[in-house]
Amino acid sequence: MKAIMVMYDSLCRRYLSVYGCRNISTPNFERLAARAVTFDNCYVGSMPCMPARREIHTGRHNFMHRSWGPLEPFDDSMPAILDKAGVHTHITSDHKHYWEDGGATYHTRYTTWELARGQEGDPWKGDIKAPDDSGYISRFKPEMKETMKKMGFKDMGAQDLVNRSYMDDEENMPQAVNFRQGLEFIDTNHGEDNWFLTIEAYDPHEPFFASQRFKNMYNDPDYDGREFDWPPYAKVEQTEAEQQRCISNYKALVSMCDDYLGKVLDAMDRYDLWDDTMLIVNTDHGFVLTEHGWWGKNQIPFYNEVAHIPMFIWDPRSGKKGERRSSLVQNIDIAPTVLGYFGISPTKDMRGHDLAETVASDKKVRDYAFFGQHGKLFNVTDGRYVYMRCPMPGTPLYEYTLMPTHMTGFFSAQELDTVELAEPFDFTKGYKTMKMRARFTSRSSPEKYGDLLFDLSTDPGELTPVRDEEVEVRLTNAIRACMLRHDAPDELYTRYRIFKDHDMTLEEYRKEKENWNRLVFPGLDGYFVDREVYSALGTLKGYAADLFPQVAEGLGKMADALGAKQITKEVLVKAVQQFPVSEDLKQAFLSII
Repeated sequence: MKAIMVMYDSLCRRYLSVYGCRNISTPNFERLAARAVTFDNCYVGSMPCMPARREIHTGRHNFMHRSWGPLEPFDDSMPAILDKAGVHTHITSDHKHYWEDGGATYHTRYTTWELARGQEGDPWKGDIKAPDDSGYISRFKPEMKETMKKMGFKDMGAQDLVNRSYMDDEENMPQAVNFRQGLEFIDTNHGEDNWFLTIEAYDPHEPFFASQRFKNMYNDPDYDGREFDWPPYAKVEQTEAEQQRCISNYKALVSMCDDYLGKVLDAMDRYDLWDDTMLIVNTDHGFVLTEHGWWGKNQIPFYNEVAHIPMFIWDPRSGKKGERRSSLVQNIDIAPTVLGYFGISPTKDMRGHDLAETVASDKKVRDYAFFGQHGKLFNVTDGRYVYMRCPMPGTPLYEYTLMPTHMTGFFSAQELDTVELAEPFDFTKGYKTMKMRARFTSRSSPEKYGDLLFDLSTDPGELTPVRDEEVEVRLTNAIRACMLRHDAPDELYTRYRIFKDHDMTLEEYRKEKENWNRLVFPGLDGYFVDREVYSALGTLKGYAADLFPQVAEGLGKMADALGAKQITKEVLVKAVQQFPVSEDLKQAFLSII
């Protein structure tokens, strides 16, 4: 038995012709769909990049317990389980997060591994002189660059241009190197048995740096502006021409991904691997490309542009090809599916499902798909409705880990000062974990969105939230069931206004909604704020904690002058306008509100 997984990062289903896109060339994805089963209802799980990879290894969601981080000592790892069972596992990847502190334990679970350098500001080549970036639209405004420098963040944009200078032709680009390494493994081992190969591409993740032959397919030859291939995670502020330039660069990169996928399909044809080799093609998440007025994925709710993802599976046991499946599936199903293919049962801690029968006959494996990011909106879909439930402002959030690293560094002293030992969860193999206050929660302010319900049958673009109390109660209880199944920390039930010991009733739902406008913000005792004002205050305090006592005093005086105990958005705006700060900073605070 043999298996291959080709995984992409930020591959949007709406930019694939097999999912209905009519202005892009992806003939090899169409070729794949003709040889495999195409899933129409695949959803993300733990977000974003490394949390998604952790659940592909472990077969369970992890966003309830910690943020971005490495595999834990207690985690089951599908490639490691295969290796222990005598299946040679190999990964080739240009995913730069694998050689950072927050991703350093993933590729080492494979029997052998190869890496390709140079993606997205990867600290690869050591040219000290700063490159000329005047021909590019920067993803950060000058003032943001200066703020990030003060906070210790490196300028990835400059490093990325250094890296690009060493990619003078396509064969030196990371995707080309990566797939060449994967194809070499197939060329060497196609006649052997019992192996699992992962070819994991960072593309089409931003920056959208594609070979010129693919850019020529989409770029407007009359465009005379600066190059724009690295969008910010921010609201759209660019001109229409600049927006289209960025989107065309994304499309070029998708077509490049398609071209290299074709080389894998060619190898399967050449060596007759379709007879005894499973093929999975998937991604971690999508990307917002001006929809909802934004670029990116993490700063706004996980709309379907991000959450609804492509997936394809060829299983030689059933031989099903050229067919589509409507069952709800997720990336947590990959580990049980691959293990089952090799005759290995999933571990007791895995919560995903073996998709063998879903591939064969569209067998249903779940009623609801649950997804989210640590501390932010908890989301659930039944395929028709998508419900996003926001956290209660001011409630605590913790990290549970034995591997205290973030994306590019260790947990800070301030975080480690809050450490206490937590009792084992049902998946930690009896180990206690460190429990620490999560960082930056006041700055992310997910509660500003409130609870959102979308009916995809009438609003596939998720443009207009609807209200349906009975549906919201049903989906809230579906979130509760998923939390229980993953042994979520007790405090999250309070944070997300969910009863751990029983399903919510309609009456309880209505009472809980009434409390949204009577919240008390720390430091403003004696006054009430609504959810939106609470969110804005949390963000302001996160960015300007030293100014907050003056803000609180001013808000109280204004509310008293109005004879009101309720601090409204209008009162907050007036208080900010009187801040003793620069006009630029004042405008930044007003934009938050």
